[in-house]
Amino acid sequence: MFIKSLQIGLMGFFICAASAWAGPATIQGIVKDAQGKPIKNANIRIESRDGKQLFNTAKTDAQGRYISQGLQPGVYRVSLVVNGAVKSAISNTNAKSDQATQLNFDLKPVAAGQANAAQKKGKHMVWMPPATGSHTGGRWVEVDENGNAGAGALNVKRGSAEAVRRQQMNNTSSGLPPTSSGATSVGP
Repeated sequence: MFIKSLQIGLMGFFICAASAWAGPATIQGIVKDAQGKPIKNANIRIESRDGKQLFNTAKTDAQGRYISQGLQPGVYRVSLVVNGAVKSAISNTNAKSDQATQLNFDLKPVAAGQANAAQKKGKHMVWMPPATGSHTGGRWVEVDENGNAGAGALNVKRGSAEAVRRQQMNNTSSGLPPTSSGATSVGP
């Protein structure tokens, strides 16, 4: 019995060691527009499958080529961002150890009727980097065609404690919250 468990333990150790020694993965490809011309300076974002963690960002060169090296083997979401707008995203890109995964983006032309409908109803998402001093990652925010936060976005404004206190003082005469009758109470 002891010999059998020792054999199983050694096999587990060798499997773990082999996966730890596995080399890095690479994702590369070419980005082309609807006319088949390469897109220069497009951003390629390598993220976790759920999009919550950013692993790497690559930029296309003049020929539309990009390469992202040094990734851990696994499944990633790869997004194409052109001029701040996500043009395409592939959620199940499998990067294998010591192999280059070829992932090309060929954008298709949009019919004129579809373009007008998409402009009216389409969502525009912009990547917001993390706030200074925070330990949270950035996030995608929906904006309208003018770049303003969309109706579904959180309406959060930043302010200091002093600004909040001034706001409270301006809203009530004595600085105390009003009671249900509308009058402010000072004592018991």
